[in-house]
Amino acid sequence: MSMAQARQARAREGSSGLVTIDEIRTAAEGLRGVAVRTPLLRDDILSDIAGVPVWLKPEVLQRSGTFKFRGAYTFLSRLEPAVRARGVIAPSSGNHAQGVAMAARVFGVPATVVMPETATDAKRTGAERLGAKVILHGTTSHERTELAHRIADRDGFTIVHPYNDNAVIAGQGTVGTEIVEDLAEVDSVLVQVGGGGLLAGIAVAIKALSPATRVIGIEPERTPKLSKAREAGKPVKLEHQQGLADGLLVAEIGEIPFHHHQAYVDEVVTVADSDIVGAMRHLLDRGKLVVEPSGAITVAALMTGAVKPRGPTVAVLSGGNIEWSALAKLFT
Repeated sequence: MSMAQARQARAREGSSGLVTIDEIRTAAEGLRGVAVRTPLLRDDILSDIAGVPVWLKPEVLQRSGTFKFRGAYTFLSRLEPAVRARGVIAPSSGNHAQGVAMAARVFGVPATVVMPETATDAKRTGAERLGAKVILHGTTSHERTELAHRIADRDGFTIVHPYNDNAVIAGQGTVGTEIVEDLAEVDSVLVQVGGGGLLAGIAVAIKALSPATRVIGIEPERTPKLSKAREAGKPVKLEHQQGLADGLLVAEIGEIPFHHHQAYVDEVVTVADSDIVGAMRHLLDRGKLVVEPSGAITVAALMTGAVKPRGPTVAVLSGGNIEWSALAKLFT
């Protein structure tokens, strides 16, 4: 991309309300020395399976065990100090809760998180260990979001939305800038789809820095909210959110992320739960990486041939918040 083309692209982004590459670069500067700059790890066995060189982007090594810290910290860093000091609250299935708890701990401010009654022990206790007050409520994303808003209105907290916010998306997009910096010849990047913030941010970064690179969203077969949204041309609320990948069980793709997906995402594919377990086992046995189901879904897409890469490929491992007892149940 020429400098003139880059300027035109930034102008289009800014006028459309989409996050820009400059905003992601600003977020990266803010995260420097605070977040872990996770490496790219070559997976030779997965490369043999896929027929192309494959690298893993292990956000399991990030602070709080998930990419969510990037967006949460970026959001908190942009609040006025007096507003931030009153405290923040976040609705979350688990990983965002820990990211917000970690970011609030860094800033020394109180954090409350609203998680589903079905939250795993690893994610609930993880948020508690990082200092957050945990409230368990309902089972759906809408239920916990409504309660978080009521508490925020009552107590003066600031809502940190898991994905439907441009500052959060910019923070998550730093994963994408790092990928291109470390692997300029990357052909395809595979990204998990929950609420859509990670995919939105990475897609902006990749398309700005390497326009020919494909960005592919991977979501659970039984909760295909982005696939349904793309069919309808707008976010669609699913009646049921089912599947092993609890971090991706969102009823409806975020409206703000969806606009980014429509502009920058090349393809979306779905993966079955049974294939995710095999990917987790591969990452543990061969990669020595503990990855939760949501984080392993991209590897499952490669192992099963759901995605057929054409050249050097990166699979994002979004999180590793799973306890031993849950791993043992899956692997026995």
